[in-house]
Amino acid sequence: MKTLVLGASTKPYRYAYLAAKSLLAHQHEIVLIGKSSGEVGGVSIHTTMVKAEGVDTVTMYLRPEHQKEYYHYIMQLAPRRIIFNPGTENNELARLAQQQGVLTEEACTLVLLNSGQY
Repeated sequence: MKTLVLGASTKPYRYAYLAAKSLLAHQHEIVLIGKSSGEVGGVSIHTTMVKAEGVDTVTMYLRPEHQKEYYHYIMQLAPRRIIFNPGTENNELARLAQQQGVLTEEACTLVLLNSGQY
C-alpha cells in the first residue's frame, strides 16, 4: 500500500517525520512531499507535486491554509482515502474528496499504524 505524506519533514520531533518512519517500519511504500528537500529513512522528500502512481492513502501534515494548492493534485492521484491528522482537519477538502468517492478520516496516522487499524 502506497502512502503520500503531505507536509513531510526531516525534523525528528515532527509528527510527519515520525509517521514516515513508522510507515516504513510497517513496510508501506511512501512518497514524501514537503517544503524543504531532504530524506527520511532513505526516501527523498520532494518539494514539488511529483507524479505518483497507485497512491492508496494521503496522510495530511499541512494546516488547512496550506492545503488548497494541493486540492487538484490530490484529486488527480485518486487515493482511496485521506487522513487528516490533528490540526489538519479541512471540511472543504473533505467535501471535495467525498464527492469524488474518496474516504476521509480525522485520525492520527501514528495511532492507526500502532494499533493495527491502518
